[in-house]
Amino acid sequence: GLTRALFNGGPIRARTGRPETPMPRLDRYLLARLLQVWGLASLVLVLIYWVNRAIRVFDLLIADGQSAWVFLELTALALPSVIKIAVPLAAVVAVIIAVNRLAGDSELAVLQAAGLSPRRLARPVLVFGVIVALLMALIIHVLAPAAASRLAERQSEIAQSATARLLREGEFISPLPGLTIYIRDVAPSGEIGGLLLSDARDPGAAVTYTARAAWLVQGADGPQLVMLDGLIQRLSPGEGLVTTTFADLAYDLGPLLPAPDDGRRGWRELGTPDLLFPTPAIEAETGLSAARLRAEGHDRLAEPLLAPVGALLMLCALLLGSFSRFGLWRQIAAAVALAILVKGAESAAVGAVEADPSLWPLAYGPAILGLALSAALLWLAERPPLWRRVGLG
Repeated sequence: GLTRALFNGGPIRARTGRPETPMPRLDRYLLARLLQVWGLASLVLVLIYWVNRAIRVFDLLIADGQSAWVFLELTALALPSVIKIAVPLAAVVAVIIAVNRLAGDSELAVLQAAGLSPRRLARPVLVFGVIVALLMALIIHVLAPAAASRLAERQSEIAQSATARLLREGEFISPLPGLTIYIRDVAPSGEIGGLLLSDARDPGAAVTYTARAAWLVQGADGPQLVMLDGLIQRLSPGEGLVTTTFADLAYDLGPLLPAPDDGRRGWRELGTPDLLFPTPAIEAETGLSAARLRAEGHDRLAEPLLAPVGALLMLCALLLGSFSRFGLWRQIAAAVALAILVKGAESAAVGAVEADPSLWPLAYGPAILGLALSAALLWLAERPPLWRRVGLG
């Protein structure tokens, strides 16, 4: 495949400083290699991150009595935030694996012997990085805010589901300290059979409600538990035990449930234009200052830039030195160290911007650092005699 890509694309000129003849077939060959490895690496990393998050969500939803469909919906809505983490990491892994495979199959040596400069080899890698960056931009600016908004709505609906949180058969449930609910069974029609509700939150007057049947209804002020044919037992130090029978009684479940969502959005649910150009209404809705919102918007703009920079940096590091039968392990170690350096710079920039939003230009610092390192390494890779003189070739 490499031989056809080389010689069907036109003549190749040696490194004489003149422009080299474009070879789109070679670009497609290298780009296809990168995309194949990147796709597989992305799938593996996304599955690892997704399963780790899905386990936590599964435990919470099962404890609340939610269905498997709700679990699948919530984990699917969490995928954009997982993908935007895994995709750039997979791009770095793809460049390392693809270039190492080219070197192991002697294809990299063939390309270099044919007169292709490191700068020429960097072209398909840069195109690959741009493709990954465009995908990241789509996820970060479109899919992730939409998924975060829908996820917040679904979590609010689940939190307000009294049936899921309180009405579980055959279990003693304590939604609040001092409050215990027990339900014998729940009929398919929704009728609750055999209810016990013990309210000992007030030590001076413990109250226990028992009822033959009950219904959960939605009242004007929130969910109500309507009990039928029951008994109230009130125990207080002054009066002792007092019992009262009733035919029907409504018990307000509102205090037992989380406070209703006020409909305010978080900054993660906002579009990038809203973050870059916040209005006073958006500031009031999110509770964040305009400077902080703009900083978050610039962070979104800078994040996709790390994909092409990281891919290019890995290639330039792997092209250093000459051919060795022992492989590219030294270059791979150097590439990983550089990736850690850029990632550390990103973490430091994020921390600085969070502490002082006026430092938002630092969000672009890691990409600029990676680009500068790539340019320096590319310059050195095109001058192998320098490496030989210092004993690194």
